[in-house]
Amino acid sequence: MKLSEKKRLAILDAAEALFYKSGVEHTSMDQIAAQAGASKRTVYNHFATKDELFHAILARMLANINNDEVISFDQNTAIEQQLTAIAEQEVRLLTSANFLRIAKIAFMQMLLQPELAQSLANNSMGCMRYLEPFLQDANSAGVLDIDEVDVAAKQFVYQLKSFVFYPLLYGFESAKHQQPELVIKQTVALFLARYKAA
Repeated sequence: MKLSEKKRLAILDAAEALFYKSGVEHTSMDQIAAQAGASKRTVYNHFATKDELFHAILARMLANINNDEVISFDQNTAIEQQLTAIAEQEVRLLTSANFLRIAKIAFMQMLLQPELAQSLANNSMGCMRYLEPFLQDANSAGVLDIDEVDVAAKQFVYQLKSFVFYPLLYGFESAKHQQPELVIKQTVALFLARYKAA
């Protein structure tokens, strides 16, 4: 690895640590340079603005998220079992250290940059990469009865987020006080009570 690339990675690592600790707005380029062991000029040679550096960090973190396999609808497997597998996969992502780290760094910045929220919303992660086609296939097979698949997909994921992700993000709960298995079971039960075909 070239020295220039090593320096760039050191700057990204330093900025990520400082943004996580203090937020983007309360971190200066001087602090980032000091933490990275680089001159301020070197930092600006790699990243013209702090905003550019922030987006580079966000892109790197999103690329490093462990997206599990895509789950496709299987007509020969019980729909409850399939939805449970999807929910388990999503909960693993939502409670992972990497995902929570991204969320903490991005959340405060979204208050200052509303367009960032739209950008992140357009970046499908976890089961949102495949949930709508899955539900549509289950619909076509007569297993589910859903009029608005996009709404149903959000209901499923937001239910999980409400109980396992946001309490951790905001510090309302610690992981040891959560009951993810119960949340998954109830989420699947509620979803099927509304959408399972008669």
